[in-house]
Amino acid sequence: MKTIGKEERPAGVEENPKQAGEVQIRERWRWTEPSVWTERMLTALEKGVKGGKWFSLVDKVYSSENLRASWEKVRSNKGAAGVDLQSIEAYEKEAEKNLVELEKVLREGNYRAKPVKRVWIPKVGSREKRPLGIPVVTDRIVQTAMRNILEPIFERTFAEQSYGFRPGRGCKDALRRVEELLKNGYTWVVDADIKSYFDSIPHDKLMKEVEEQIADGRVLEMIEGYLTQGIMDGLKEWQAEKGTPQGAVISPLLANIYLSKIDHEMARQGYEMVRYADDSVILCKTEEEAKRALEEMKGMLEARALTLHPEKTRIVDATQEGGFDFLGYHFERGMRWPRKKSMNKFKETIRHKTRRTSGESMKCITVGLNKSLKGWYEYFKHSHKTTFPRIDSWIRMRLRSILRKRYGGKGRGRGADHQRWPNVYFANLGLFTLTTAHALACQSRRGYH
Repeated sequence: MKTIGKEERPAGVEENPKQAGEVQIRERWRWTEPSVWTERMLTALEKGVKGGKWFSLVDKVYSSENLRASWEKVRSNKGAAGVDLQSIEAYEKEAEKNLVELEKVLREGNYRAKPVKRVWIPKVGSREKRPLGIPVVTDRIVQTAMRNILEPIFERTFAEQSYGFRPGRGCKDALRRVEELLKNGYTWVVDADIKSYFDSIPHDKLMKEVEEQIADGRVLEMIEGYLTQGIMDGLKEWQAEKGTPQGAVISPLLANIYLSKIDHEMARQGYEMVRYADDSVILCKTEEEAKRALEEMKGMLEARALTLHPEKTRIVDATQEGGFDFLGYHFERGMRWPRKKSMNKFKETIRHKTRRTSGESMKCITVGLNKSLKGWYEYFKHSHKTTFPRIDSWIRMRLRSILRKRYGGKGRGRGADHQRWPNVYFANLGLFTLTTAHALACQSRRGYH
């Protein structure tokens, strides 16, 4: 009988089970940084480590491969300079030298985070501004290197109903889950808003959550250093006593860690919660259940020194007029459409690109508009069909106003302008039409070709 070699394995004979298992593990964790998460590390991640805590991680933070991979991520994300005024372009000119020096500083334990530059970003539809922190380039690299280590460890323990800032998950996944629950009769909704969440997380309680899985003293010291690093607001420097710096690479991960136990406890009690960072909704079948869920949520948050916003948190019946907002959408009576703030932000973008004083050709203006329109449609394409014709009409009015001014007219495009520049005129220019895109998508879903 002929001996069967490796190259002559008959069909149907499986590979070595151990090898097949390793392939499955690698596939599950394909998003991890390969220079850090080797097959051995991933196996430990799957099976769990002794005592449930990870030791000796700092050497993986400062490994040259991890730092180089982290630099590439920071470089691709671009971003402004921090308090040291060093830009991405400036760092890149001597990247190799800078990374070697950074590895040395980290290895010797001499690394200290620099103060974060605070800038104030306008809130859409409000006169208020929200704070944003900009770390220096070096700190962004180190934080990315740390996230490469820490994220898989905690990702393994995160709950199913958490969607924000997690690999392989996003807003659309959370929205699909909300839509599914609403269709299944979970129409009493707790619209929960945690008051100033990122600025309110107590450092000591957060560190205890981190320490449940991380036992490397150097890594813990670095995390605490980020929480307590200085903040430069103009010429004034101060130190935050609580909160995670918004804008920091590692901040979303820390924020998810702090709410993870609430996710699990709410699920254990049978509540259908969908959370994206600090934005969450609890969907229930009755008003009584919604009231109980709200009280449970409130108690859990208070135990973590957090509070629900008294004005923004409410219970609504999604089958009635009023509805609720979640991740840019407004849900109401079995429908959804862009919430008011989303529309205001979108229209502000369009106004900027369709100023009547624009000197560009109508073709160039159309090309610029299409980039914004296609991106916006991709996210809001599941809106109710009545959403799109109104927006298309408003955009064409903006374009007719430009043409009207060029021909000596004043005011908005109206009246005879519709005959002078009919809809087909803009279609021939290649203007992306939301209504048409939505109609085609609906036909495709029904199986028409």
